[in-house]
Amino acid sequence: MDHLKRVADEFARQAQNFDNWAAKADDPGRFGAALGDARRGKLLDVACGPGVVTAALAPGASSVVAFDATEEMLEKAKARCAKAGLSNVAFRSGDAENLPFKDAEFDGVVTRLAIHHFANLQRALDEMFRVLRPGGAAVIVDAVSSENLDESKLHNAIERLRDPSHVRMLPASELDAAVSRAGFRNLEHATWDMDRELEEWLAIVDDPARVEPIRTVVRALAESGRTAGFGLSVKHGRVVFFHRWRLIKARKPAGA
Repeated sequence: MDHLKRVADEFARQAQNFDNWAAKADDPGRFGAALGDARRGKLLDVACGPGVVTAALAPGASSVVAFDATEEMLEKAKARCAKAGLSNVAFRSGDAENLPFKDAEFDGVVTRLAIHHFANLQRALDEMFRVLRPGGAAVIVDAVSSENLDESKLHNAIERLRDPSHVRMLPASELDAAVSRAGFRNLEHATWDMDRELEEWLAIVDDPARVEPIRTVVRALAESGRTAGFGLSVKHGRVVFFHRWRLIKARKPAGA
């Protein structure tokens, strides 16, 4: 199956559950603060999902384009923005690795928890760089895996079993390097851990046939002390873990 179709199919099915979770997942105000002065300009939210970040940025921006591969997610984003009375948001569907925008079209580009779904993450980062104006700001947030290769492989295997559109959560050092290769400079970082419960995480994908064997395997790993680099453990009878989020804010050089 074409990977973009796999992503669209998966998130079409997850749309309602993901919408409910995404609204509570993290403070979207981080993005405006990290964008700095660029937050007042024309912004692009790549892989916007249900529009949580879009809706947080739009009140202070001249305009925002919410961009996603999944029409069902764009419908959630439209509903969220309409409920907030936002009239400066446009909605576009397409492939993040081939953005349908002109060079240097945006003052700021953001993306949240999408990098690990891109078949060619370097191409997607290159495209974000291309459509950003010289001197513009980018804010890239994704979950990262362990710097230990074996732990990273095990973590990503679990993620792919749960969601076949998952490609790879990178170690932080690799994510930083990919952002730099795209041409971004003045990188600044923030990292934090978000505690998760296995059952809450599995419920989002809403696929009992997929969930049951994952539950068995992950609990066995946790009970044997295999953390997979993301804190797998059993507490009070429940399997818990964390997702390590990394925020990178960066600039496109003025002369680029």
